[in-house]
Amino acid sequence: MNPALPIDRLQFAFTITFHYIFPQMTMGLALLILILKTQALRTGEERYNRAVRFWLRIFGISFALGVVTGIPMEFQFGTNWAEFSRSAGGVIGQTLAMEGVFAFFLESSFLGLLLFGEKRLSPRTHWAAALALFFGSWLSGYFIIATNAWMQHPVAYTSGPNGLFGLASFFGLLGNSWVWWEYAHNMLGAVVTASFLMASIGAFYLLSHRDEPYGQLFVRTGVTVGLIATLLLIFPTGDGQSKMVASHQPATFAAMEGLFESQAGAPIAILGQPDMEKRRLDNPLTIPRVLSFLTYRRWAAEVKGLDNIPESEWPDAVPLVYYSYHIMVGLGTIFLAVLLIAGFLLWRGRLFSTRGVLWALLLALPFPFIANTAGWVTAEAGRQPWLIYSLMRTNAGYSMQVSSGNALFTFVGFLGLYSLLSLLFLFLMWREIERGPEVL
Repeated sequence: MNPALPIDRLQFAFTITFHYIFPQMTMGLALLILILKTQALRTGEERYNRAVRFWLRIFGISFALGVVTGIPMEFQFGTNWAEFSRSAGGVIGQTLAMEGVFAFFLESSFLGLLLFGEKRLSPRTHWAAALALFFGSWLSGYFIIATNAWMQHPVAYTSGPNGLFGLASFFGLLGNSWVWWEYAHNMLGAVVTASFLMASIGAFYLLSHRDEPYGQLFVRTGVTVGLIATLLLIFPTGDGQSKMVASHQPATFAAMEGLFESQAGAPIAILGQPDMEKRRLDNPLTIPRVLSFLTYRRWAAEVKGLDNIPESEWPDAVPLVYYSYHIMVGLGTIFLAVLLIAGFLLWRGRLFSTRGVLWALLLALPFPFIANTAGWVTAEAGRQPWLIYSLMRTNAGYSMQVSSGNALFTFVGFLGLYSLLSLLFLFLMWREIERGPEVL
């Protein structure tokens, strides 16, 4: 194996993981801003408009960092993954171009109207701009997910000479059966992140005894929307996505579940450590037959394990897929428990005075980001060793003319630059939180 390949993979993994911190915030906040703006239009209360202005400033900071960190990834397709770009550009170039030309400009244009046009626009027109911002951000997510879905489950393509793939049907690409569950699951994950962000900042205000009307509004909105999104994240979207993986990527599914042997009435593993030498889970905590039922709705259904799949088709890092999947599921379960307790207390009118739950909401802030990252690691590491599933292996898609030294040099550069961007982001966010919603 060329020594540049693992560095290319690590560099792209790092840059895309860092980048996705920001789109998941903006896509989720777009919905919450629309909800707050709708309440402002319906009630006429200035408090909601001030809340919208506050969250638009947070949105703007996240959007700017998302743009800055997203542009280098586009160039990496040409610099580090030239063979992949040459082969697949005729297909994924369509969705990536549409994301930039349509969705990105729609989102950025209406963000400008929302930030600077409130005094010049009527309340209904300003609300329409919030709706367009939501539509643009979620359309952007759709085009990106459609691109990834084609790599996970390639459809509507033609095979040409020299390994080039062409687009056979544009609507077939956008209507890929893989898209629907992946898109719904991903966007709900973004909503959960934004909901915890809003609830966490609201909890901070309540615990600090400042801006309490806004703290109550942020906690109420974050908990309510977050609870609904978490329930939908588990079922039906998480369930549907898992079934899709089991049907089309059995090796990925077996790695996710730590299932080394095919079994009828397969158990689901709650805990355990994959032992790749002995091909088993060490110290397993399992629930009998549940995996078979969740996957096929039959308690005695057979689930294919890794033993029935050629080892050359296994994910490159089975433990990584297993652990990242279980981190995602485990954190999702914790989110549900926290939000159920918070939702119950909100219903009883006791949430704003229950400091323990407010602290839980505050301290939970980083974990939705971790859960979303773990979900994407599961999807991308699980697809390996394929770059385009069943069509192009990862070791055939990188730029063979780029040396490992060059790849390492740029990777170190990204590490340094993104460290500075992290400090800038945290400073700007803290400044806005300290200024609070009341600032004009």
